[in-house]
Amino acid sequence: MAAEAGITRAGEGLDGVVWDIMGQTYKPVQLSEASFAFDTLFPAGTFVPPHIHPDQDEFIRVLEGRFELLLDGEMLIAEAGDLIRMPMGSTHGIFNRSGADTRALFWVAPSRRLYDLFVQLDGLRDPAEVVRVSAEHNIHFLPPPVEG
Repeated sequence: MAAEAGITRAGEGLDGVVWDIMGQTYKPVQLSEASFAFDTLFPAGTFVPPHIHPDQDEFIRVLEGRFELLLDGEMLIAEAGDLIRMPMGSTHGIFNRSGADTRALFWVAPSRRLYDLFVQLDGLRDPAEVVRVSAEHNIHFLPPPVEG
C-alpha cells in the first residue's frame, strides 16, 4: 500500500481507530508499506517488556513525560523532545516509571505486519497470549530474567 496524502487530525487515529493494548492507548496516524506511525499514551506504571523487531527499525519521539528504556542491555532515560532510535534486531523495553502519563509518537520502517498485530492485541489482557500472537507477527518478547 502506498502512502496517502492528507492530514490526520490531532487526537485522532486513521479512520477513528483507537486500540487499548495492555492499558496503553495507541492511535494509528500513518500507514504505508514503507512505514507505520502511531500516537501513544502510556499511563504511569505501564510498559512494553523487552522484545525484538528482527526486520523493522523503530523510533519514538517523546512528546510529554519520560520513558526509561532498556536498549541492548543499557538503561537509558528519554524525556520530552528526545528521539529514541532502535535499529532492527535491537533488544528494547519501554517503561513509564515517571509517576505521570507519557505521550509519544512511535513509528516503524518498514511497516510489515505491526498494524495487523495491534488489531489482534486490542483489548487482550493475557500476557502469554500477547507474547504468542506477537511471535506470529515476528515481534519476539524475551523471557523474564532469572532471579538468582
